Amino acid sequence: MRTVVGRHATTARQTPGGWRLLAAFASSVLLTAVVLVALAMVVAPAVLRAMPFTVLTGSMRPTMPPGTLVVSRPTPATDVRIGDVVTYQVRSGEPAVVTHRVVGTGWAANGDLVLVTKGDANAVTDAPVRAAQIRGVVAYHVPYLGYVNTWVGHNRPHWAAKVAAAGLFAYALWMLVGAARDRKSRATATDDETTMGPVSA
Repeated sequence: MRTVVGRHATTARQTPGGWRLLAAFASSVLLTAVVLVALAMVVAPAVLRAMPFTVLTGSMRPTMPPGTLVVSRPTPATDVRIGDVVTYQVRSGEPAVVTHRVVGTGWAANGDLVLVTKGDANAVTDAPVRAAQIRGVVAYHVPYLGYVNTWVGHNRPHWAAKVAAAGLFAYALWMLVGAARDRKSRATATDDETTMGPVSA
């Protein structure tokens, strides 16, 4: 009498169902999104020594609609060029800021350099902007992330932004560890099936 154990052991294992494949795909997409958000909101600004701001009005449509995250890098006024988008204080020393495009330059009565700015969607220019008002030139901008920036930044204590960033990285690490564990389990199962050959009795 001859029995084959290896074949039955192999066919008894069930391949992952469609829901597992869908879950794996969703997890990969979510992980990618988490990493990109963390890079845009935390890592890149830290590397560039820049500040994140949120566009609240439609003055920069269509390039930067409301809810856009803008990251502005400190830049000397003498290095700002026409066409650059700058973030500047409405009044020097006060927190309220505006992000508009530079459309011209000039000189104040005392000889100081001033910038002429205008929102892309506006018909008229802003009041002249002095060097002391400039917070930086926009290095990059990301749609919709401004809402997240507002939630964890302007309306929450400063530590909330750090906690949110730590949470994003912790989740990303957890997803990576889980994926590595799954790959190891599948490899082990494959090795077991391969080494189990026919057994005769």
